[in-house]
Amino acid sequence: MNSVDIEKEKKYNKWIIVLSIVIPLAVAALFGVNLRELGFDVQPLTILPPIYATINGFTAIVLVIAFIAIKNKNIVLHESLMTTAIWSSVVFLVLYVAYHMTSDSTKFGGEGIIRYIYYFILITHILLSVVIIPFVLVTYVRAITNNIEKHKKIARITFPLWLYVAVSGVVVYLMISPYYS
Repeated sequence: MNSVDIEKEKKYNKWIIVLSIVIPLAVAALFGVNLRELGFDVQPLTILPPIYATINGFTAIVLVIAFIAIKNKNIVLHESLMTTAIWSSVVFLVLYVAYHMTSDSTKFGGEGIIRYIYYFILITHILLSVVIIPFVLVTYVRAITNNIEKHKKIARITFPLWLYVAVSGVVVYLMISPYYS
């Protein structure tokens, strides 16, 4: 890695820190805002949960195919798929926030052991969805700045975490979907 790439990576690091803080704070703040309760005449966007769950599933599939692509040394395909995974995660996030800004939260109605399983998956999903942001950004920056050895090292951590977040998002949706009104 040359000095120009090192400087590029340092420049990106400031953005990684900012985005890693701002995104979760913005989502948390917007999650607590219900436009209908503020007097806006908006319809609840009840169609969104199956759409953003599908996007999570799509992201998981893209991540697995990207992993296979890089194992087969298909770098161009891997790059395209990883960019797609990032953008699909961004779309997920926008739709997720839009749903929660227009709709009431749904309570999980399961009882017994399934309730504990649901909340375990939900809590780990939420926590790791915050943790994964800097990992994804650092992994991506190391790739685009040609710091491939460091990219590979962090990708070994980023991939399973991101895959878990994507898959657990689908599982959470499937578990709570019977309780949507």
